[in-house]
Amino acid sequence: MRRSLLFFSLLTAAPLAAMPPAVARTVQIVGHFVPGAGVTTKPAGTVTGTLNEKRNLVLFSMSWSGLSGPVMAAHFHGPAAPGQDAGVMVPIKGPYSSPLHGAVIMTPEQVAALRAGRVYINLHTSAYPDGEARAQLQIQ
Repeated sequence: MRRSLLFFSLLTAAPLAAMPPAVARTVQIVGHFVPGAGVTTKPAGTVTGTLNEKRNLVLFSMSWSGLSGPVMAAHFHGPAAPGQDAGVMVPIKGPYSSPLHGAVIMTPEQVAALRAGRVYINLHTSAYPDGEARAQLQIQ
């Protein structure tokens, strides 16, 4: 009886051991900086990143140029369609120098807005406190 039980245990455990571990689904994020509303400078730059959907974790890297001065603040904003404004969703920690790398945790609702293309990053300067450069984020 013990041999049968041992054999059965090994037989049922073998397929479980052969299964790959659960892998978090990740998707790529991209955005391109353009001037904010009423901005006369010509900011440029990109945002790239990865969304880990299991952890609601966004890893990002961004670079920029052409701003009127140093970045004073940066945030994820949303939900908003391209060209629309929205409040701050998640602040981005400084210091703010290009390139900037970071990570943020989002709520499930914020992740849904990100997946729908309704999140953007704003770079705020002293000349343009409402945002000098904006990058609408898209899932690749």
